[in-house]
Amino acid sequence: MKNNWLQFLVAQGAQVSNDDPAEVLHFGQPAPLAALRTGFVAPLEDLGIIAASGAEAAGFLHNQLTNDVAQLGANEVRLAGYCTPKGRLLATFLMWKHDDAILLQLPRAMQPMIQKRLQMYVMRAKVTLSDLSDSQVVLGLGGQAAGAALSAWFPALPAAPYTSVANDAGTLLRVADAFDAPRYQWVATAAAAQDAWPVLTTQLAAAGSSAWRLSSIQAGVPQITLPTQEQFVPQMLNLELIGGVNFKKGCYPGQEIVARMQYLGKLKRRMLLASISASAVAPGMEVFSDADPDQPCGMIVNAERTEGDNFDCLVEVKIAAATDATLHLGAANGAPLQFRALPYPLPNDSE
Repeated sequence: MKNNWLQFLVAQGAQVSNDDPAEVLHFGQPAPLAALRTGFVAPLEDLGIIAASGAEAAGFLHNQLTNDVAQLGANEVRLAGYCTPKGRLLATFLMWKHDDAILLQLPRAMQPMIQKRLQMYVMRAKVTLSDLSDSQVVLGLGGQAAGAALSAWFPALPAAPYTSVANDAGTLLRVADAFDAPRYQWVATAAAAQDAWPVLTTQLAAAGSSAWRLSSIQAGVPQITLPTQEQFVPQMLNLELIGGVNFKKGCYPGQEIVARMQYLGKLKRRMLLASISASAVAPGMEVFSDADPDQPCGMIVNAERTEGDNFDCLVEVKIAAATDATLHLGAANGAPLQFRALPYPLPNDSE
């Protein structure tokens, strides 16, 4: 079914990466920033979905993830992290319910290894983990015109970020706003997506998956990828500020370290939003301060090209370094980072 969807997209003008068939690059040319603000739709083939079903699925995930799963409502959408016993993030998820299952969305390249790791801890629990990546199509929609374009299928849109609605057309998730407009993910069958695509693209710009990732950067929402696994404690990526950590729930791997950092320590690192002009910017690249050029003071979490050689990125850095010095990509004489305000406030001790 998914192959038919990809063939359909190619027939609609999609350019697909030669290195990664799940990466839709663009439809003729990259969508300009103005189009992302006005309205866009992008196929999110780079994302995978793990489904947890069974009588004990909620309890099992509740004991594995940083957020509350036991009390996840039918129309709620939540962020969550999955940590090592040392509190370092292995993955970040978007999480919601579908029928009798709980769905975890993460980068497709990481889905098999994360599902395998979760499976190791199922033991005798009544839980079945399955890969839904090839049975569901996910469309990302954003910009001022997105809501109106969706109204033909979803007359009542989700009223606030991190809520959802569902009907015969599929499930519509509203996530964090970006470009001063709501963003949505439409989870549907391939047949429904094929029927909707020609209609949507008369009102919205067709864009590659990088446009959606750029909108997430603008929203200040991080995504752990292969180069950044086990690099960050959740608070370093502001995960507790955007609803991805529940400090009142029970234990999970790394919980003691995450809680200790929250209540007993002073956080010395945070994730910030920055722009860089460079030939390439990618997750895992190190950042250096001109005040202390011999050792890195941060790391790129996510980065996407905006236009030309300009990139927007989420970067985890030492708070003091970001305050007191100019930071550079790759080396102390590398391209400088220009910091911008996140769309949510940071705590006073992190300013």
